[in-house]
Amino acid sequence: MAAINAGIDEKLFAYLLHSTQDAPFYQLLGIKLIRLGPGLSEFEVTTEEKHCNPLGLLHGGLIMSIADAVMGNAIRSTGITGVTVDISVSIMASVSYGSVLRATGKVRRAGKTMIFAEAEVWCKDRLVGQAKGTFFNQGPIRH
Repeated sequence: MAAINAGIDEKLFAYLLHSTQDAPFYQLLGIKLIRLGPGLSEFEVTTEEKHCNPLGLLHGGLIMSIADAVMGNAIRSTGITGVTVDISVSIMASVSYGSVLRATGKVRRAGKTMIFAEAEVWCKDRLVGQAKGTFFNQGPIRH
């Protein structure tokens, strides 16, 4: 499935698409960009056995990682580089491997130094995680 540009500058979209596809951590986890729009992003990952904890359930770190990714890329979709300062994640349900997680991130407020974002992580029609993040504004993306 090709990622969708939902209204950002084409040059910025191409840069972000390339950078997310080449990110080693995203490759390790299997996280893929689905959609970018002004101040929003959407990613998904098909969960595998490698994503599980010793109980055979999805490790919460994957939910946290995809939530951080969608919030950070929602910020990047505005042309700003943001670095995570603080993140709070609530995991609301267990997930078995083989499921697809889809996460959406939104910028809630972008100030001169700090940016606030939120994320939701879904498995089918079930909300399995929510996150809020604070990011340091490092200025414009150079692409």
